Amino acid sequence: MDLRVSQLFIYPIKSLGGIALQDSEVTTRGLRHDRRWMLVDGSGRFLSQREEARMALLGVSLQESSLRVYSKGNPEHRIEIPFLNKREVEILKRMSVTIWQDQCSPVVYPDAIGAWFSDFLDQTCHLVYMDESVHRPVDVKYAHDQEINSFSDAYPLMMIGQGTLDDLNGRLTEPVPVNRFRPNLVFTGGDPFLEDQMHTFGIRGKVYKAVKPCARCIIPTIDQATGLKGEEPTHTLSTYRLKDRKILFGQNVLVRSEGLIAVGDRLTIDVN
Repeated sequence: MDLRVSQLFIYPIKSLGGIALQDSEVTTRGLRHDRRWMLVDGSGRFLSQREEARMALLGVSLQESSLRVYSKGNPEHRIEIPFLNKREVEILKRMSVTIWQDQCSPVVYPDAIGAWFSDFLDQTCHLVYMDESVHRPVDVKYAHDQEINSFSDAYPLMMIGQGTLDDLNGRLTEPVPVNRFRPNLVFTGGDPFLEDQMHTFGIRGKVYKAVKPCARCIIPTIDQATGLKGEEPTHTLSTYRLKDRKILFGQNVLVRSEGLIAVGDRLTIDVN
């Protein structure tokens, strides 16, 4: 069975647009730059497309020393988010934020940057950054060795098999793109839902641990190009992927060791 990495994605600012990559550094928190930034409201609670679908309308691109965030409908309406050096991290204020049941204190960007997002989303926003001093542990029930996470919902990586997506699209009247599911890693080869059966897998000699299928919220029903919500693919998934009142699609993954990953890399399952 020839399994290969076919697509890689990062989502630097949680719940904003993703970026397709040909290769990436893998850190203990996930792919480099993935979900290290996050928008929060005035009380410090995280914002996501679950409550604010318009976040899908903001695209993100990587520049040499910054993130560029832009309106997909008007790319000239944009803002540059500079990467922070060590000195800037030390002098900027921190804010206590809440993401699900977790609390941490990331760095807050200046108010002018938050105001740009506030204007776009019509609500008070602050942009925060998870520097290296912020440690957000994964769920202890699934941790292997006290792994930490970024601002992703629960785990450093999320993986989907292309066969799994193809199986779903074969059941839909209108196929959906993989961006509805916001994976970090897509692989080809093998049967649909092969990722459900994985325990460990290797890429470039580095070991990754598959820990639990990903329980889905409403975000897959949001068209990432228009921000409009529908019933699919959740309606169809509920007919064959519902377990314990949760729709499962994709696999959550822990990073056992840092390294590199690239499109085309071979994936070997059940390694030690």
